[in-house]
Amino acid sequence: MVTQTQTQTESFVLQTKPPAEPTSEEPTILREPEVEEPPQPKWLYPKLLSAGVSFFMAGINDGSLGSLVPYIIRSYAIDTNMVAILNTISQIPTRYGVTFFGWLFAAISNSFICQRLDLGIILSLGATLQILAHVLRTWLPPFPLYAVTFFLASLGQAYNDTHANTFVTSVRGAHRWLGFIHAMYMAGCLVGPFVATAVASANAHSKWNLFYIFPLGVGVINMVLVGLSFHDRMLLSPKRKSRSDTAESERESTGKTALKEIKATLSMPGVWLLSLYFFFFLGAGITSGGWMVEYLVNVRNGDVKDMGYVPAGYYGGGFLGRLLLAEPTHRLGERRMIFIYAVVCLGLQLAFWLVPNIITEAVAVSLLGFFAGPFFATGISVGSKMFPPEIVSSAIAFVFVLGQIGGSIFPAITGVIAAQVGVKVLQPILVGLLGATAISWLLLPKPIELHRD
Repeated sequence: MVTQTQTQTESFVLQTKPPAEPTSEEPTILREPEVEEPPQPKWLYPKLLSAGVSFFMAGINDGSLGSLVPYIIRSYAIDTNMVAILNTISQIPTRYGVTFFGWLFAAISNSFICQRLDLGIILSLGATLQILAHVLRTWLPPFPLYAVTFFLASLGQAYNDTHANTFVTSVRGAHRWLGFIHAMYMAGCLVGPFVATAVASANAHSKWNLFYIFPLGVGVINMVLVGLSFHDRMLLSPKRKSRSDTAESERESTGKTALKEIKATLSMPGVWLLSLYFFFFLGAGITSGGWMVEYLVNVRNGDVKDMGYVPAGYYGGGFLGRLLLAEPTHRLGERRMIFIYAVVCLGLQLAFWLVPNIITEAVAVSLLGFFAGPFFATGISVGSKMFPPEIVSSAIAFVFVLGQIGGSIFPAITGVIAAQVGVKVLQPILVGLLGATAISWLLLPKPIELHRD
């Protein structure tokens, strides 16, 4: 929209000059939007597909944990306190304790890595860490090492998904492609509980750890796609290619540049306000996904073998919401529509809490997932317009990572409280988090023409 305004203004001024000048000036002005999309022609769609698969893998990892929690508790003979510690490690719907440190480390190291490594190498690093995590999980290691795998998985997701997100925000029609990759995440969350529950309940003595062979295979595919589609971005930073006599000074310069970028990013109020929105939203989504099955089993007396499929309704609704609501949300106004969706979600969560009927609750959860579908992609889209171009990559990475910390802390808090008073505490926590999500969204600044390209 800004480009169009500049074009109209410059064209008007040029009309007051001799006719020869507009002829040479106007073509340059018309080509400017094309120049801003250099990397797209040949490898755009493979790269977008790779980004979608990376989110699909993350969704499998995150969506499956809620269905596996009852088996993890019984297999390792632990309580919800220990599960809370474990979840600080891993998922968007269930990374509670260890996940926190994975995302925190990623937030601290992100700018330094970006100064030294190109996009393809960073994505490959993230994919490799996730593969390592699933290899260890398949083995069913001792619980401390199993917990460490969640640190590795969350760190890998932070590098892989954060930078895939940032890449997608740079393409034309980003709101549509963001809807696609985040729908792929929900598709993974949808598939994960089905596969996890089927594998975990297949035998009298559950072999739930064998489920991780599935995300391991997807992780290998993710790694191959990253290597093929981003092969042109597999270079070290130019600063790392300097001669040995200047290498030390270049390293110091790189470090100073990274620190300067971090300082500039964190000094922007918009970064913290958007992070607050994601902090509460991801806290609600991951807490719900992680503890929903345990709540239905212990509070509603559901059968664990059947309740493991209920989260699939939430993720299925989220998948459809991210695909079908992306365009209406963009056209009708992102600020207005996300707030409306948040109010609807709050009402559905109250229905889940107050109506003691599993069928009603399953329907409410599915609708809640549908209306919450656009929350993530729209937040990233708004952030890409809110931040200055020179720090947009770093700012979105910080927002994404800091928001994930909320998805680690609140499930952990829920687990600790549940160990004292029971899993019934889940519902008031979720109502509070959804209300905080709606309020934090209204606190965001109002850029001009925010809902348009």
